[in-house]
Amino acid sequence: MSVIDCHQHFWTFGKRAHKFPPAVGTRLDRDFTPEILRPQLKKAGVDGTILVQVLNEVDETYEFLDMQREIDFVAGVVGWVPLTDPAACARALESMKPRGKLVGIRPLIAYEPDPDWLLQPSVRESLGLLAKAGLVFEAIPVNDRQFEAVLTVTRAIPELKVVLNHLGNPPVPENGWEPWATYIARAAELPNMSIKLSAGLALVVKWKWSTKEIRRYADYVLDLFGPDRVMAGSNWPVVELGGTYAEVWHGLNELIAHLKPTERAAMLGGSAQRIYGL
Repeated sequence: MSVIDCHQHFWTFGKRAHKFPPAVGTRLDRDFTPEILRPQLKKAGVDGTILVQVLNEVDETYEFLDMQREIDFVAGVVGWVPLTDPAACARALESMKPRGKLVGIRPLIAYEPDPDWLLQPSVRESLGLLAKAGLVFEAIPVNDRQFEAVLTVTRAIPELKVVLNHLGNPPVPENGWEPWATYIARAAELPNMSIKLSAGLALVVKWKWSTKEIRRYADYVLDLFGPDRVMAGSNWPVVELGGTYAEVWHGLNELIAHLKPTERAAMLGGSAQRIYGL
């Protein structure tokens, strides 16, 4: 079974402008390229990755799809299309087919001023197009309204594969629990919902990687979703704010060390291969 890191990024400042939150400072304000990640994957025993969009720009997705064809370890791309315009969305999806292995779409809903952005009729129509194409819809809700919207569209479009990023952003830095735990339980009830065991930006800005501190959140997600709906991901290079790639990947392996070999294999690659259609 191949080991798949289900969540990583690239960016080159000479190609596109990037802005990071003030709390990040300049720690991510440099290029992160395949040449930098490749030796780290080899050292960690990771065979392939899912390359995830950084900007809400269709041109970045074209670039990533071109990279996917050329870089042996990139198994698929989660990109961006204009979901508020179903016609433009359909055209973009069609034009992306020959460019590379598109496996999903992720709008950065956290940056949308309307917390109910996902509930717009135009967006829901576009989500239907993703479902028909067999593409995953990825979501990072950062507040209650956004989480409710994600649950609503997941329930309303049962044929749409939905993936929550970064454990649904648990309140690890403050050692909190609710309302995150309730939302995760509700999400797990939806059979078309899966989740990534990875660390988000808000978490690693405030907190250094600690397998011990994240364990109760990971165990809770595993108990509710089961290994077949959980995928391990690094969120490189964002995770370098809280630890090295080797530290994080070793920590992810520690979190699932108590599982059966078949369950670990699912989380480390099998679930990603099935969910993304690799």
